[in-house]
Amino acid sequence: MTTTAPDPSFSTATSAHEHAARTAPPLPAVQPRRRPALLALGVALMATGVLATVWLVSHASERVSVLSVARTIPYGEVITSADVATAEVTVDPTVLTISADQLDDVLGKLAAYKLTPGSLLGPDSLVLAVAPGKGQMLVPVAITSTRMPAAGLSTGDTLLVVDTPAADGDPPTVAPATVQAMVIRLAEPDLNGVTVVDLAVATADGPALAARAATGRIAVVLLPKSG
Repeated sequence: MTTTAPDPSFSTATSAHEHAARTAPPLPAVQPRRRPALLALGVALMATGVLATVWLVSHASERVSVLSVARTIPYGEVITSADVATAEVTVDPTVLTISADQLDDVLGKLAAYKLTPGSLLGPDSLVLAVAPGKGQMLVPVAITSTRMPAAGLSTGDTLLVVDTPAADGDPPTVAPATVQAMVIRLAEPDLNGVTVVDLAVATADGPALAARAATGRIAVVLLPKSG
C-alpha cells in the first residue's frame, strides 16, 4: 500500500491565510445617516399625541351641575322645588340640559309630558301652558308608519291633517279638506308601527277630525316651525 506525503507548500499557505484572517483589523461598522428633520417631526408628533390624550381625558371627566327630576311629575303638573334635584354629571354636548343655577326659571312651569325620577330636565321638558287650552279640543289620531314623516314627529310640531280618498279611490280633483293641529303627545308605536298622536285643534274642528280619524282616511303634512 502506497501513502502520499502531504504537500508542505499547501500546509504553509493555509496557515498563512488563517494567520492573516486572525490578525486582520475588524471592518468599521456602518453608521446610519441621521436626519434631524425626521427626528424633530417624530418628537413633535409624539408630543401632540400626548397632549391630545391629556385633553380628552380631562374633558371626559369634566362634570357639570344640572337639574334632574326628583319624583314623578304628571303631564301638565306645575313644577315645584320638591320635584327637582341637582345632579353632577358628564353630559354629551349634544344633549340639552338645564343648568342648576337656572332653577328659578323652571319653578312654576308645567311638565310638557310625564317626567320620571332620575331623568335630566331639558328645555323640551317644560311648557308655559298645556293643551287643550281655551277654545281647543284634544283629539287622538292613529298614524301608520307609512304616513309618518321619516324623521318622526315631536311635541310642538304643527301639522295639517288632510282628508284622503279610499284606498282604491281616485285622487281628489279639488283641494282636500284640512285641519291644522299641534302635536301634544306621542305614544310609542305598536307592533304594527301605528303611533297614537294627541293633537290639539280648534274646538270647531274637533268633532270632524275625530270622525275622519276613525276611518283611517287621513294623512299628515308637517308645517314649518314658526320663528
